[in-house]
Amino acid sequence: MDDERTTSGRARRRAKPLDRIRLEELAVSYVARFSTSAGKLRTYLQRKLRERGFTEGEEPDLDGLLHKFVARGYVDDEAYGRAKAGDLAARGYGARRVEQALRAAGIEDDLRQALEPGEHQRRRAALVLARKRRFGPYARPAEGDAEAQRKLHEKRLAAMVRAGHDFEIARRVIEARDVEELEEWVAEAAEGYE
Repeated sequence: MDDERTTSGRARRRAKPLDRIRLEELAVSYVARFSTSAGKLRTYLQRKLRERGFTEGEEPDLDGLLHKFVARGYVDDEAYGRAKAGDLAARGYGARRVEQALRAAGIEDDLRQALEPGEHQRRRAALVLARKRRFGPYARPAEGDAEAQRKLHEKRLAAMVRAGHDFEIARRVIEARDVEELEEWVAEAAEGYE
């Protein structure tokens, strides 16, 4: 049963090893289905090569294939990075989480730095997260004794920091008295940095 593997109790034929044409077809199929970076495409193709092997003698030229895809515009790290950074910020994630996601996607250091969110974007993302998670002035009035309130405050701060926000931004949002104060704080950054 060397040429079969079981999946969910059913026997399935082992996929044939890849050749140059099939490898390129897999790459085309992947970029047609997913927005991706060159780094993510490389990781996908390397995984497929590990799973299936390669029929021809020497290893395939992944660098050449990736270069061809970049030259043809099938893969654009800058466009991917902008879209990914914008999506994460719109969902309330902070600069650190944006940087981690771009690094994981194989985006080069200089491009990651260029895509780093500005102060206004950082503040706006923190406000989005606070609204979604009902932190700071969006929260219901805290109940319980002072110790329970302190623990809740720390828990909310930790959640904002885990979402990638700087501690000072997280503290400012959590400790804001009202929504208007936060909106002015965000608007102040827009005026000062844009």
